[in-house]
Amino acid sequence: MSSNINSVFYAESYHPIQAGSIDGTDILPHDNAVYRALLCSNAALYDPTGDPKIIGDPYCTVFVGRLSHLTTEPTLHKAMSKYGRIKNLRLVRHIVTGASRRFAFVEFETEREMRRAYQDAHHAIIDDAEIIVDYNRQKLMPGWIPRRLGGGLGGRKESGQLRFGGRERPFRAPLQPIPYEDLKKLGITPPPEGRYMSRFQVPSPPRKPRKLVEKEEYSYKRSSVDREELSQRSSSMERDEHRRTVGRKQDSRKRSYVEEESQYGKSSEDRPECSPNTTSIETDHDYKWRTLDREEHYHSRSNAEGGEISRKRSSRDKEELPSKRHRHYSRSNH
Repeated sequence: MSSNINSVFYAESYHPIQAGSIDGTDILPHDNAVYRALLCSNAALYDPTGDPKIIGDPYCTVFVGRLSHLTTEPTLHKAMSKYGRIKNLRLVRHIVTGASRRFAFVEFETEREMRRAYQDAHHAIIDDAEIIVDYNRQKLMPGWIPRRLGGGLGGRKESGQLRFGGRERPFRAPLQPIPYEDLKKLGITPPPEGRYMSRFQVPSPPRKPRKLVEKEEYSYKRSSVDREELSQRSSSMERDEHRRTVGRKQDSRKRSYVEEESQYGKSSEDRPECSPNTTSIETDHDYKWRTLDREEHYHSRSNAEGGEISRKRSSRDKEELPSKRHRHYSRSNH
C-alpha cells in the first residue's frame, strides 16, 4: 500500500457516498448534503435531460468553472475561441438577479476542438480568475447529482463539503483494506486496485460511441445526397420554367406579328418562319428590324402617294387655267 501514496483514480460513475470520501471507500454519508444527494439519487428526483436550456452535443461541450463575477459572455467567448470554433456558449446566471453563477458551458464545432480546450484551457486565467475545465458530466456521467442537491465535484475547504473523484480533486489510492462486499451492496464501484494513475496524468473525457458516430456520418451523407437531389430537382425545374417562359414569349411575338401582317394586308406566305433554334434575343432583334422596315416602307409609300396627288392637281390646274381665261375674256366683251 505504501507504493500507492502518490497514486490517484477518477470516478467513471457518480455515487453521492463515494464522492464524499477522499479514497472512495466510505459506506456511510458523512454530512447532511451527502445524505440529501443520496435521497435524490435513490428517488430519481433529478433528471439531467429535463432542463430545456441544455442544448447541443455533450461530447463537444466543456464545463468552465470558478469564473470571475466580472466575466461576461463576450469575454469568455474571446478567451475560449482560441481553442476552436465555438458553436454555442451559455453563461449560467441567477434566475432572479441575473448575476453570474460563475460557471458556463461552451460547445465547440467538433469533438477534437473540445478535447483541445479540455487539455489546454484548464487553470487558465480569465479576468484575474483561475478557471477549471471539465467535460459535461451533467449529460455524460451516469448517476450525476448537481451541487445544489448536495452532489457535484470539487469544492473548497472553507465550505466543508468537498467532493472527490473529479479532475480537480481525484480519489487517492486507499491506504486501508477495501470493503468490497459493502461497496457492492451500495452499488459503488470499488477502486481500480493496481490500475491507478499519477497525479499529473490528465484523465481522458468520454468518447462518442461508435454507433453515434456511424449514425451521424450516415445522416450527414444522407443529408448531402438529399441536398444534391434537391438542387438538381430545383435546377431542372428552373430550366423547364425558363423554357416555358421563352416559349410563351415566342408565341406571343408570333401572334402579334401575324396580327400586324393581317392588319397591313401582308400575306402569311411572305412571312419568314421563326426557327425553333432561334434565341429570344435574336427573335427580338429581328422583330424590331422588321418593325422599322415596315414603318419606313409605309412612310415612303405615303410620301410617294402624296407627291403623285400633288402632281396630278398641278397638271389639272394648268389645263383648266386657259379655259378660265377664255371664259373671262368672252364675258368682258359682252
